Amino acid sequence: MSLSRYSGVYEPADLALLQRVFDRLCYEWRLAKKDRDQRQQLASEVFEAFDNGLTDETELWRSLSKLRAAKDA
Repeated sequence: MSLSRYSGVYEPADLALLQRVFDRLCYEWRLAKKDRDQRQQLASEVFEAFDNGLTDETELWRSLSKLRAAKDA
């Protein structure tokens, strides 16, 4: 279990997972590096979902992907 929810500390494996999810969503949503505000918002959402218990990579990605689809609808 990740320590992130208890102490604000992220293990290297946690950070790698978060980076993969973030990169995948940026690619899917076509967020270029110049889209700084949108990328920062996405990063916040990725960390928040993880801290709230979505620690499985696929579930985390699906949840955020569905959130984006709902926003676009």
